[in-house]
Amino acid sequence: MKTPRRTFLKSTGLAALFSFIPRSLAGVLGYPRALQGPMIGAPGPHHFTVWVRASGAFEVMLEYATDREFKTVLQGSSATAKTENDCCVVLRAEGLQPDTAYWYRLKYAGESDRHQFLPQRTRTAPAGAADFRVAFGSCCRIQFDPEQRIWNAVRGLEPDMFFWLGDNIYADSDQRVALVDLYGRGRTVERLEPLLRSTPQLATWDDHDFGYNDSDGRSPYKTESLQVFKNFWANPGYGEAGNPGVYFKQHYGGVDFFVLDGRYHRDRTDKTDDAGKTMLGAAQKAWLKRELKASRTPFKVLAIGGGWSTAENEKGGDSWGVYLTERNEIFDFIRDNGIGGVVCISGDSHMGELNCIPRSRQGGYDIYDFCSSPLAQMPANKNTRQAPEVRVRDTWTRSVNVGLMRFEMTGDKPTLTYTLHDVLGESVWEPLVLTPDDLRNGVSTWESKSDPVELQRLERFKRGGGYYGQDVPEGWPSRPYYDGSSD
Repeated sequence: MKTPRRTFLKSTGLAALFSFIPRSLAGVLGYPRALQGPMIGAPGPHHFTVWVRASGAFEVMLEYATDREFKTVLQGSSATAKTENDCCVVLRAEGLQPDTAYWYRLKYAGESDRHQFLPQRTRTAPAGAADFRVAFGSCCRIQFDPEQRIWNAVRGLEPDMFFWLGDNIYADSDQRVALVDLYGRGRTVERLEPLLRSTPQLATWDDHDFGYNDSDGRSPYKTESLQVFKNFWANPGYGEAGNPGVYFKQHYGGVDFFVLDGRYHRDRTDKTDDAGKTMLGAAQKAWLKRELKASRTPFKVLAIGGGWSTAENEKGGDSWGVYLTERNEIFDFIRDNGIGGVVCISGDSHMGELNCIPRSRQGGYDIYDFCSSPLAQMPANKNTRQAPEVRVRDTWTRSVNVGLMRFEMTGDKPTLTYTLHDVLGESVWEPLVLTPDDLRNGVSTWESKSDPVELQRLERFKRGGGYYGQDVPEGWPSRPYYDGSSD
């Protein structure tokens, strides 16, 4: 007959021995550790931020140093992981030097993680104008691609920040457990983990991580979706007091980034497109206008999940193409207040795109929209049935891809260079180069910066032909989208 464990311990005297084990040693026996992470969050010149998900409800502490050997150990913040926050915590190291590399490590219930022996390294943001790189992408479906080779290319591009532009997971569920499970699985992709541990990661969401496909502000689950999102990211902020959401502003190297929430306050897509229809909601739109007007940086980047052009304006579309009244209100505000330097980035389309919304005929300037999609999902040939105002480059649908914005802010003239890179890291287009002179009222640049073949296709479409030379598909618009009436 097998002796019960408790009886065995009593008979051998081991029960008494175990009762005197120090709490610190008991913690070691329990293997407190990271379930996912660490991941670097919102950066600053004098701080860095670390997100991690712990294996239990215990204290997590950040330590950092200027040398790999931690000859002088400096204390960052600590926090207690709580089950109601999915055991996720965000820690900060403060009072640091700008543009400086720091090593960091985490302690769990006072102990080191037995599964992560090596310290990690990150870098604080520059204090002023700098030359730097920002990568971005969207549509990362681990169910489709668990290996995600694209992260090899991203790491090779050496970005200083990475922006997740929505559909970061594909939960498509109203259940919290589904969101938490997919976020957790996404954080343990082998090729991604080195990037997460070293490079600031900032995010907005789109429909598949907000709720169901094409979901909007009517979702009864959005409060819980927002809480899970906040648990799993380390953005600099989440909306405003009295107006929840995931929108925020991030400054880096002399550039302002305005990351928008296109879901929490969104009206339904099939609502009549007039002044009463909104994607952002009144409070977020007012915030964006105030922040844009106050910004003094040469470039200002507007980031959101869905594309800014009219490309997806057909029935069933859910990008800015079916919220044009509000989009044009924002662009008119930029023009009327003499706000220069605005460019846009987006995702969602399952294609790499570089489009332009001409505005010079209305007294403004041309607004460029750089779209990177997908990171880990099947590319789609939706370009054959879509027509933005102007395609500056042909769409990229041959592989997954990542966008890269290179900012050179320390020379005589600030410069932004945009490229799109395939799964091998190769640039798939000729770079688009912009300066602040290109992005000021009255200046038109789209014709000189567009590929000649795209201009020919646009002219063919303008005459009533198919954009790619075929017959016009059913449902295509009857007029060219680049004329003044759509600006």
